[in-house]
Amino acid sequence: MKKKKTILISVLAGLISGVVLMIAFNSLWVRSSGTESCMSCHVHPDSEMSWKQSVHYSNGSGTKTDCAACHLPPKGSFAYVRAKMRMGMKDLWSYVFKDKEKIDWESKGELENASRIVFNESCKECHVNLYPEGISDDGVTAHLYYDDNEEKLGLECISCHLDAGHYNPGYSHTALKKAPQQSGERYSAAAVVDAFEDFTETVPGTAAAIRMIAVPGGEFTMGSPEDEKFRKDDEGPCRRVGISPFFMGETEVTWDQFWAFYSETMSEGRTPPSVIYANNTRADIDAVSGPTPPFGFPDQGWGMGDRPAITMTHYAAETFCQWLSLKTGRTYRLPTEAEWEYAARAGSEGAYFFEGRPSDYSGEGLWNRIFGADTTVINSYAIYRANSSNRTQEPSSVKPNAFRLKNMLGNVMEYCSDRYSEKAYSEINDGEVDPKGPQEGKEYVVRGGNYASDAADLRCAARAHTEHDAWLRTDPQNPKSIWWYSDFKGIGFRVVCEVPENLK
Repeated sequence: MKKKKTILISVLAGLISGVVLMIAFNSLWVRSSGTESCMSCHVHPDSEMSWKQSVHYSNGSGTKTDCAACHLPPKGSFAYVRAKMRMGMKDLWSYVFKDKEKIDWESKGELENASRIVFNESCKECHVNLYPEGISDDGVTAHLYYDDNEEKLGLECISCHLDAGHYNPGYSHTALKKAPQQSGERYSAAAVVDAFEDFTETVPGTAAAIRMIAVPGGEFTMGSPEDEKFRKDDEGPCRRVGISPFFMGETEVTWDQFWAFYSETMSEGRTPPSVIYANNTRADIDAVSGPTPPFGFPDQGWGMGDRPAITMTHYAAETFCQWLSLKTGRTYRLPTEAEWEYAARAGSEGAYFFEGRPSDYSGEGLWNRIFGADTTVINSYAIYRANSSNRTQEPSSVKPNAFRLKNMLGNVMEYCSDRYSEKAYSEINDGEVDPKGPQEGKEYVVRGGNYASDAADLRCAARAHTEHDAWLRTDPQNPKSIWWYSDFKGIGFRVVCEVPENLK
């Protein structure tokens, strides 16, 4: 009897202890999902301030959204438990072992990172009605497009509402009605070019000037050798080709230069792309139909001025070249792929135009993932994943190559005039002069990598191409924009000016 009593007492004690532990655990579980708990662990210097300035906290309804409402799936689901445990362990590890002074806070607010810690099902849990009173016509169009294509697009609310949870003064969710005001003296004439040497193009009627570098002709080996680290099949076979002299922009076209074009040619109409591509020498400048207004600010709030203009389509870049040609009386165009690689190498036969191996600089290898890549040299010449804060930078951030060209590698991918083909080099003959790519194909060659690229993709021979449909995935317009990409930021372009006959 005594033994049974002892067992009963032990069972009751165990049950009571279990209940107490469960209550304590539940209390900890609930409290650890509250805003105060989140703030105690998350040491982002501006997170609380930006949250309280956002529409999720400061709004007319008086509803205040807490951290867990966005950063965890809806309560009651297994996904909630799994995400809370996973993120909790990650946050605790970071809090204990990471140096908060070395964390790149700016990049944490970019869409690429934010989309990993915001749950779309939570957005939809709160926002059942996507058509509230006062929504704009553009908003209705965008949400209808989302409703009709949600499964196919795989879109998330944060893709368009990045500033909803944390206020971001540089982010805009409204259409840009006019170009930013351009300051400075307006030029009355184009530059005088009477020798094959560097010059600064002055665009008549605007305050825009473009520094052009005289790139001497020569020969080089196009493509990468088979033993180059990270080489891809479309980078060969190698071909020895000749390149005629040309002028090339010292940097990618900047926002100041692009807005000058936008201000003069902005239109609500559409010029058929076939007209732009087939005729780059029309005499009537006024006939050039420029970009329609972009939705939001295409600089992503990163800054304009001398930063490279981004998010425009290949068609928009070609139209810019047409406009610049007509304004100056010279022939401006996009570089061929051969010209681009020749200019990027600037006489180098290595993977980069500076010293070093891709295996040293890349963050992809196991050794470099653990111990970090060697960035001493590459940081001086390229804006890329390791040093960009996940955004474009001004040209003054890097040193030029031997041809005095800046940002040939990194910062933004650059359009070439060639259409893309995996087997393009097979169609080129050794000794060919000024080769051009195939005349057919949907996508265009882009070169140089961008601010989000690994060093492996910054190699001089590395090739990539546009992904036109994917880069317009969230554009709700029908037909979709021919001027601006809605889903890709790291793309820009650099202009080439052909050498006049009298200077050859």
